[in-house]
Parts: sequence; C-alpha cells; structure tokens
Amino acid sequence: MIKNIGSENSVLNQFIAEIRDKDIQADSMRFRRNLERIGEIFAYEISKTFNYTEQEVRTPLGVANIPLCVDKLLLATILRAGLPLHQGILNFFDRADNAFISAYRKYSKDGSFTIKFEYLSSPSLDDKILILNDPMLATGSSMILAYQAMLRKGTPRHTHIVSIIASKEGLVYLRKHMIMDNVTVWVGAIDDELTVKSYIVPGLGDAGDLAYGGKL
Repeated sequence: MIKNIGSENSVLNQFIAEIRDKDIQADSMRFRRNLERIGEIFAYEISKTFNYTEQEVRTPLGVANIPLCVDKLLLATILRAGLPLHQGILNFFDRADNAFISAYRKYSKDGSFTIKFEYLSSPSLDDKILILNDPMLATGSSMILAYQAMLRKGTPRHTHIVSIIASKEGLVYLRKHMIMDNVTVWVGAIDDELTVKSYIVPGLGDAGDLAYGGKL
C-alpha cells in the first residue's frame, strides 16, 4: 500500500515547498528543521494504524480512560540524510527503539553507481513495528538494501517505509523487490523523472549535503 499524504492540502505542503526552494535551502538549519517537522507529520499519520488498548490514567481529580498504543516500535534510518527526518518521527515515538544504517552511492567514472552497505546498528526486530525512513526514494535500491539488512535482525509485524519525495520509478522498484503484503509506503510527493545520475526531478537536490554540508 502506498499512501501519499501530500495529495491532500495541509501544512505539510508548506514544509515540502520550503525544502524544495533553492533560496530557502541556503539555510541548512531551516532545512533540517523542516525535515524534522515533516517527520512529525508522518509519525502522526502512521500512529493512526497502530493497536490501542484503553488504560486508566489517574489525574489529581479522578481517573481518565485513554486508548494508548500497545505496539513496540523500531525506528530506522539511512545515514546521513535521514537523521533530521528520523528525529522528527522520534519526537512523537520517543519510547521506540532505534537503528542506524550506513549506506551510500559509490560512483564509477562513467557516472554509474552501486549502493554500498557498510554498517548496521540495531536491536532485535522481532514482533515490532518497523518504521524505516529516508528523505528521498530515487531508484529505490538503497531502501531495498536497508530493508534487507534490517531483516537480519528479526521479523517485524509490519513495516512502514517513509520518504518525503519519491520517484515513480523508485516506487515501481519497491513493488518488484519487496513483498508488499506487510508493508506500507508513506510519501509526501511523487515526482515523475530521474536524471542520468538518478537524482529526482524536480526533487530538491542532495538532502544530505543540504542538511550537513557538501562531501568529497
């Protein structure tokens, strides 16, 4: 299932407009903060899918019965661009376990690239809800690699994949390489094109560089 929460008008549109805007992008702190706020919006929407049980909460004046989430969550992100988005999701799911994945594009002289996986830090995934995020879903290959790496840590009850901007090609790639019966993909926008270097058009550029500065 693919849910495009940007297809309905909301304040999310403002934050996505700002991370796309080449002039606003010059302020890296604002760029990171917008990624974080978008993460909070995704977290709120995803929270509607969880299991809840009514529990008693004692107030100074009595007892309130409130439905509270009973699912165990594990939040995972791909370094480094995913960190602000991950923090936004963590702001809402502050009791969740966390995992971090090191993966990157290794370019050849002809401009082609392969996805290199280097490191994974994660607790057990068994019987947890996995929320795996990366701001951009371009070809989809890094997301599949990250998902497969996470499965080494156990079997999740359900997986939520979060990307702010996805390409149509990347979503097709996910459908071909992932069993979607137990997966929900959440996006904020779907763009039509990829460049020859697999950057999304119109996209926003390199999210990691915009958030934390350029790299060699």
